[in-house]
Amino acid sequence: MLTGEDGELVYVVDDDASARESLCWLLNTEGIGTRAFPSSETFLEDWRVDWRGCIMLDVRMPGMDGLSLLEVLKARNNALPVIVLTGHADVAMAIHAMKSGAYDFLEKPYSDDELLAAVGAALDRNREHAREAVRTRRTRIALDGLTPREREVLELIVEGLTNKGIADRLGISERTVEVHRSRIMSKSGAGSLSELVRMWLETSEPTRRDTGFP
Repeated sequence: MLTGEDGELVYVVDDDASARESLCWLLNTEGIGTRAFPSSETFLEDWRVDWRGCIMLDVRMPGMDGLSLLEVLKARNNALPVIVLTGHADVAMAIHAMKSGAYDFLEKPYSDDELLAAVGAALDRNREHAREAVRTRRTRIALDGLTPREREVLELIVEGLTNKGIADRLGISERTVEVHRSRIMSKSGAGSLSELVRMWLETSEPTRRDTGFP
Protein backbone atom coordinates (compact mmCIF):
# COMPACT_ATOMS: atom_id res chain seq x y z
CA MET A 1 0.00 0.00 0.00
CA LEU A 2 1.28 3.44 -0.95
CA THR A 3 1.48 5.63 2.14
CA GLY A 4 2.44 9.27 2.42
CA GLU A 5 4.72 10.71 5.07
CA ASP A 6 3.64 13.43 7.47
CA GLY A 7 3.22 16.75 5.70
CA GLU A 8 3.10 15.23 2.22
CA LEU A 9 0.19 15.95 -0.10
CA VAL A 10 -0.62 15.28 -3.72
CA TYR A 11 -1.87 18.54 -5.22
CA VAL A 12 -4.42 17.82 -7.94
CA VAL A 13 -4.91 20.64 -10.47
CA ASP A 14 -7.72 19.86 -12.91
CA ASP A 15 -10.72 21.85 -14.11
CA ASP A 16 -12.83 18.66 -14.35
CA ALA A 17 -14.57 18.25 -10.98
CA SER A 18 -15.30 14.54 -11.46
CA ALA A 19 -11.68 13.86 -12.41
CA ARG A 20 -10.43 15.73 -9.34
CA GLU A 21 -12.77 13.83 -7.05
CA SER A 22 -11.83 10.48 -8.59
CA LEU A 23 -8.10 11.11 -8.26
CA CYS A 24 -8.40 12.31 -4.69
CA TRP A 25 -10.59 9.36 -3.71
CA LEU A 26 -8.12 6.84 -5.13
CA LEU A 27 -5.13 8.46 -3.45
CA ASN A 28 -6.95 8.88 -0.14
CA THR A 29 -7.82 5.17 -0.08
CA GLU A 30 -4.09 4.48 -0.40
CA GLY A 31 -3.25 6.67 2.58
CA ILE A 32 -2.11 9.68 0.57
CA GLY A 33 -3.41 13.11 1.54
CA THR A 34 -4.64 15.33 -1.27
CA ARG A 35 -5.64 18.89 -1.98
CA ALA A 36 -7.57 19.80 -5.12
CA PHE A 37 -7.65 22.96 -7.24
CA PRO A 38 -9.98 23.73 -10.17
CA SER A 39 -7.48 25.92 -12.03
CA SER A 40 -3.85 26.96 -12.31
CA GLU A 41 -4.75 30.38 -10.94
CA THR A 42 -6.30 29.05 -7.73
CA PHE A 43 -3.32 26.75 -7.24
CA LEU A 44 -0.84 29.61 -7.56
CA GLU A 45 -2.80 31.70 -5.06
CA ASP A 46 -2.05 29.10 -2.37
CA TRP A 47 1.26 27.63 -3.58
CA ARG A 48 4.16 27.74 -1.14
CA VAL A 49 7.79 26.89 -1.80
CA ASP A 50 8.02 24.67 1.29
CA TRP A 51 5.20 22.31 0.29
CA ARG A 52 6.07 18.60 0.24
CA GLY A 53 4.66 15.91 -2.03
CA CYS A 54 3.93 16.20 -5.75
CA ILE A 55 1.57 17.83 -8.24
CA MET A 56 -0.84 16.12 -10.64
CA LEU A 57 -1.54 18.60 -13.41
CA ASP A 58 -4.03 18.42 -16.25
CA VAL A 59 -2.37 19.90 -19.31
CA ARG A 60 -5.52 21.33 -20.94
CA MET A 61 -7.46 23.80 -18.81
CA PRO A 62 -9.23 27.11 -19.50
CA GLY A 63 -7.33 30.22 -18.53
CA MET A 64 -3.75 29.35 -17.62
CA ASP A 65 -3.08 25.89 -19.05
CA GLY A 66 -0.80 23.26 -17.58
CA LEU A 67 2.25 24.23 -19.65
CA SER A 68 1.97 27.86 -18.57
CA LEU A 69 1.68 26.80 -14.94
CA LEU A 70 4.81 24.68 -15.33
CA GLU A 71 6.76 27.70 -16.58
CA VAL A 72 5.61 29.80 -13.61
CA LEU A 73 6.53 27.05 -11.15
CA LYS A 74 9.93 26.63 -12.75
CA ALA A 75 10.58 30.36 -12.38
CA ARG A 76 9.59 30.12 -8.71
CA ASN A 77 12.02 27.25 -8.02
CA ASN A 78 9.21 24.82 -7.28
CA ALA A 79 10.55 21.64 -5.66
CA LEU A 80 7.45 19.48 -6.14
CA PRO A 81 7.70 16.89 -8.94
CA VAL A 82 4.92 17.47 -11.47
CA ILE A 83 3.02 14.62 -13.13
CA VAL A 84 1.26 15.87 -16.25
CA LEU A 85 -2.06 14.27 -17.20
CA THR A 86 -2.68 14.25 -20.93
CA GLY A 87 -5.09 12.86 -23.50
CA HIS A 88 -3.98 10.58 -26.32
CA ALA A 89 -3.79 13.47 -28.80
CA ASP A 90 -1.63 15.54 -26.44
CA VAL A 91 1.46 13.33 -26.21
CA ALA A 92 3.58 15.89 -28.06
CA MET A 93 2.42 18.50 -25.55
CA ALA A 94 3.33 16.16 -22.69
CA ILE A 95 6.83 15.73 -24.10
CA HIS A 96 7.10 19.51 -24.26
CA ALA A 97 6.00 19.59 -20.62
CA MET A 98 8.80 17.17 -19.70
CA LYS A 99 11.29 19.50 -21.36
CA SER A 100 9.79 22.33 -19.32
CA GLY A 101 10.46 20.52 -16.06
CA ALA A 102 7.65 18.01 -15.56
CA TYR A 103 8.75 14.86 -13.74
CA ASP A 104 6.48 12.43 -15.59
CA PHE A 105 3.31 12.23 -17.65
CA LEU A 106 0.37 9.87 -17.81
CA GLU A 107 -1.65 9.37 -20.96
CA LYS A 108 -5.41 9.03 -20.45
CA PRO A 109 -6.93 6.58 -19.91
CA TYR A 110 -4.45 5.22 -17.37
CA SER A 111 -4.92 2.43 -14.85
CA ASP A 112 -5.00 2.88 -11.09
CA ASP A 113 -1.73 0.96 -10.86
CA GLU A 114 -0.03 3.28 -13.37
CA LEU A 115 -1.23 6.31 -11.46
CA LEU A 116 -0.13 4.99 -8.08
CA ALA A 117 3.27 3.94 -9.44
CA ALA A 118 3.84 7.42 -10.89
CA VAL A 119 2.79 9.12 -7.65
CA GLY A 120 4.98 6.79 -5.58
CA ALA A 121 8.02 7.58 -7.73
CA ALA A 122 7.30 11.33 -7.57
CA LEU A 123 6.98 11.26 -3.77
CA ASP A 124 10.26 9.34 -3.52
CA ARG A 125 11.92 11.96 -5.71
CA ASN A 126 10.62 14.78 -3.54
CA ARG A 127 11.86 13.04 -0.38
CA GLU A 128 15.31 12.62 -1.92
CA HIS A 129 15.29 16.27 -2.95
CA ALA A 130 14.52 17.24 0.65
CA ARG A 131 17.39 15.09 1.93
CA GLU A 132 19.73 16.62 -0.65
CA ALA A 133 18.68 20.12 0.42
CA VAL A 134 19.46 19.32 4.07
CA ARG A 135 22.88 17.92 3.12
CA THR A 136 23.64 20.97 1.00
CA ARG A 137 22.66 23.38 3.78
CA ARG A 138 24.87 21.53 6.26
CA THR A 139 27.75 21.56 3.79
CA ARG A 140 27.39 25.30 3.19
CA ILE A 141 27.43 25.94 6.94
CA ALA A 142 30.58 23.83 7.31
CA LEU A 143 32.42 25.47 4.41
CA ASP A 144 31.36 28.96 5.50
CA GLY A 145 33.55 28.38 8.56
CA LEU A 146 36.72 28.29 6.45
CA THR A 147 39.09 31.24 6.51
CA PRO A 148 39.79 33.11 3.24
CA ARG A 149 43.17 31.36 2.96
CA GLU A 150 41.63 27.95 3.59
CA ARG A 151 39.08 28.61 0.85
CA GLU A 152 41.91 29.52 -1.52
CA VAL A 153 43.64 26.25 -0.70
CA LEU A 154 40.40 24.32 -1.12
CA GLU A 155 39.77 25.84 -4.55
CA LEU A 156 43.23 24.74 -5.65
CA ILE A 157 42.70 21.26 -4.21
CA VAL A 158 39.55 21.00 -6.31
CA GLU A 159 41.55 22.11 -9.35
CA GLY A 160 43.73 19.05 -8.75
CA LEU A 161 46.93 20.77 -7.64
CA THR A 162 49.40 18.93 -5.42
CA ASN A 163 50.60 20.38 -2.13
CA LYS A 164 53.71 21.62 -3.94
CA GLY A 165 51.62 23.15 -6.70
CA ILE A 166 49.41 24.92 -4.16
CA ALA A 167 52.46 26.14 -2.24
CA ASP A 168 54.03 27.54 -5.42
CA ARG A 169 50.76 29.20 -6.49
CA LEU A 170 50.19 30.88 -3.12
CA GLY A 171 53.81 31.55 -2.22
CA ILE A 172 53.71 29.51 0.98
CA SER A 173 55.50 26.40 2.22
CA GLU A 174 54.26 22.86 1.61
CA ARG A 175 54.07 22.41 5.38
CA THR A 176 51.69 25.36 5.61
CA VAL A 177 49.56 23.83 2.86
CA GLU A 178 49.42 20.57 4.83
CA VAL A 179 48.24 22.47 7.92
CA HIS A 180 45.54 24.21 5.89
CA ARG A 181 44.42 20.90 4.36
CA SER A 182 44.18 19.33 7.79
CA ARG A 183 42.07 22.20 9.10
CA ILE A 184 39.85 22.12 6.01
CA MET A 185 39.18 18.40 6.49
CA SER A 186 38.43 18.94 10.17
CA LYS A 187 36.09 21.91 9.70
CA SER A 188 34.23 20.38 6.76
CA GLY A 189 33.80 16.99 8.39
CA ALA A 190 34.79 15.31 5.12
CA GLY A 191 36.05 11.77 5.53
CA SER A 192 38.10 11.74 2.35
CA LEU A 193 39.43 13.97 -0.39
CA SER A 194 36.72 12.79 -2.79
CA GLU A 195 34.01 13.69 -0.26
CA LEU A 196 35.58 17.11 0.23
CA VAL A 197 35.57 17.75 -3.52
CA ARG A 198 31.94 16.62 -3.75
CA MET A 199 30.97 18.97 -0.93
CA TRP A 200 32.66 21.88 -2.65
CA LEU A 201 31.04 21.16 -6.00
CA GLU A 202 27.59 20.79 -4.40
CA THR A 203 27.78 24.26 -2.89
CA SER A 204 29.65 26.16 -5.59
CA GLU A 205 28.02 24.98 -8.83
CA PRO A 206 24.39 25.57 -9.83
CA THR A 207 22.69 22.21 -10.28
CA ARG A 208 19.20 21.03 -11.05
CA ARG A 209 18.66 20.20 -7.39
CA ASP A 210 18.61 23.97 -6.76
CA THR A 211 15.55 24.30 -8.96
CA GLY A 212 13.73 21.33 -7.58
CA PHE A 213 13.37 19.65 -10.94
CA PRO A 214 14.86 16.25 -11.63
